[in-house]
Amino acid sequence: MVKNKLLLLIVLCFAGTSLFGQNKSVADRYFKEYSYIKSARLYSAIVKRGDSTQNTLERLADSYYNNADIDQAKVWYAILLKKYESSVDSEYYFKYAQTLKSSGEKELSDTWFDKYKSVTKDEVRSKYLQDDLNVHETDYTIYKNIRNLGINTKYSDFNGFVHKNRLAVFSTRPGEGSKIYKWNQQPFLNAYSGAIGDENQVGELELFKGDVNSEYHEATLAITKDGKTMYFTRDNFKKKFLGKSKDNTTHLKLYKAVWDNGKWKNVIELPFNSEEYSVGHPTLSSDEKTLYFASDMPGSLGGTDIFKVAIKGNDKYGIPENLGEVVNTEGMEMFPYISNDNILYFSSNGRPGLGLLDIYKVDLSNLTVNSVYNLGSTINSVMDDFAFVLNGENSGYFSSNRSGGKGDDDVYTFNLGSTLCLENIAGIVTDIKTNLPIENATVQLMDEEGQVIEVAKTKDDGSYEFLEKPCSSKFVIRADKADYEGAVGKIELLKENGKTRNLDLQLKPLIIGDQIVIRPIYFDFDKSYIRPDAQYELEDIVTVMENNPEMIIKIESHTDCRGSHAYNRSLSDRRAKSTRDYIYSRGIAKNRIQSAIGYGESQLLNHCDDAHASQCSEEEHQLNRRSYFYILNGPNNVKVSGQEKDNTNN
Repeated sequence: MVKNKLLLLIVLCFAGTSLFGQNKSVADRYFKEYSYIKSARLYSAIVKRGDSTQNTLERLADSYYNNADIDQAKVWYAILLKKYESSVDSEYYFKYAQTLKSSGEKELSDTWFDKYKSVTKDEVRSKYLQDDLNVHETDYTIYKNIRNLGINTKYSDFNGFVHKNRLAVFSTRPGEGSKIYKWNQQPFLNAYSGAIGDENQVGELELFKGDVNSEYHEATLAITKDGKTMYFTRDNFKKKFLGKSKDNTTHLKLYKAVWDNGKWKNVIELPFNSEEYSVGHPTLSSDEKTLYFASDMPGSLGGTDIFKVAIKGNDKYGIPENLGEVVNTEGMEMFPYISNDNILYFSSNGRPGLGLLDIYKVDLSNLTVNSVYNLGSTINSVMDDFAFVLNGENSGYFSSNRSGGKGDDDVYTFNLGSTLCLENIAGIVTDIKTNLPIENATVQLMDEEGQVIEVAKTKDDGSYEFLEKPCSSKFVIRADKADYEGAVGKIELLKENGKTRNLDLQLKPLIIGDQIVIRPIYFDFDKSYIRPDAQYELEDIVTVMENNPEMIIKIESHTDCRGSHAYNRSLSDRRAKSTRDYIYSRGIAKNRIQSAIGYGESQLLNHCDDAHASQCSEEEHQLNRRSYFYILNGPNNVKVSGQEKDNTNN
């Protein structure tokens, strides 16, 4: 909060000028091309140089919002509304309220929702907010055993529906000749599928065969039960070129393909597509006589709405119908999915939920205002949650960009009820030197590949627990705490339903006595530049100093014996100052490092002196090329005398 207020003060002191029109036009161009990462950087630089006009602040905040950087979006919406509350569109009240809710600031979020309602009484979304409708939760206990799939990557991965024991997945993972999408600086989406195995895990992904994937986006699809017809979403793409609307925008379109001799062929457009709006996210009714989809076509209530259209056969369709105010709002509704019992699941950011996109459900046979239910906190998070599908009666999948994931979007699986064998994991985190429990340490539960599944905090007795994890599974557990080196352990669950397995972890303190103790900072022979491995270690120094803003240190650097004494002292001095300058470059104030001095070869750690230099290996010499970090003033009023310390035990 202090940081946000400081930034607010700085920006409000700027004069609203247009001295940098050229940069602004470039930022506007990136924004219009959906290149929000680049536009955010440019708008931020423009604001710092003096342009805090309404349009610039709106575009900067929207750049972060559109790319799901909620923390930064919240900061800039606050600045925008502080200066221009009376003149901005009411939509910015709603966006700011959403970012506040995602950050857990409920009271302030409610204040801005109230302001939004006061100026938009006639909007559908305002009605939901005013009357507290559509916030009902299903019984959260039925969605259990939520876990991240092993197929996820650092890129965007999200799921489609299940067909013949295979899960459709859409991913920006790089492929041969992948083009880059300007919005998120990742390759374009392609459509894959993978076989569903034990505990809903999915095997190696394979591209859909035939003419489905192009060099642009393909995502979200539906296949008929007989496996002969596919409806899928693709960029407006014709003969190797993207189609454009009148305002030079490429929209989404729905296409149909048929299964022919082991491949998807004969791709055709659906007749209700348009160059001027998007149509996508198909799903079929259980009787396959109706196609449901998302679109911003004329007649929409908000950003995108869910529509339905009759399938008449022979590539003939009825007139698309909006599902109306029961389902759709002034926000965005998308990713529809219809279960065998006629329940429509969909995602929306136009209702008061837990975060951004939340997953809701409604019985299509009972479309009344009070019939829309939020799936609750076991499925939904403070971020985007979408693409809910079922896999039979007892499990399913959904996608989310929640914290703890592997990439931008990840695929998760869940179970309905407790049909699986489940065990618990518990343990205690202690200080390795004192054996005392460590409170409020962060403990991460990961799968064997290092994918974070769940995060917990230790209690005052150092204890943590993770409940109801699948039996016969292997996990990695990592514990971290400020001013400690993290610890990692592994645990394998047996097959004893309801049992608790224990794994205790010990953390090594980084502050020991009068030093910040890290692994040695080594240098290459006759060099003083900071190597990548040294940078990695120095991040612990930076972190400790950030955690302890009163701390002042001094740095000592040492060489091996090769070279003259005078040269080695000069070389080690350069190394000490190079180490110091790296720490400065990471934002540590210069007055917090009292000195950075080289001692040459005067304090060797082994027998490799001048007389034995030729007998020592490079590894032995490297042990003598290191740095130390002494605390002159810091935690517990630690002070170091002017006399040099003996380093041989470090």
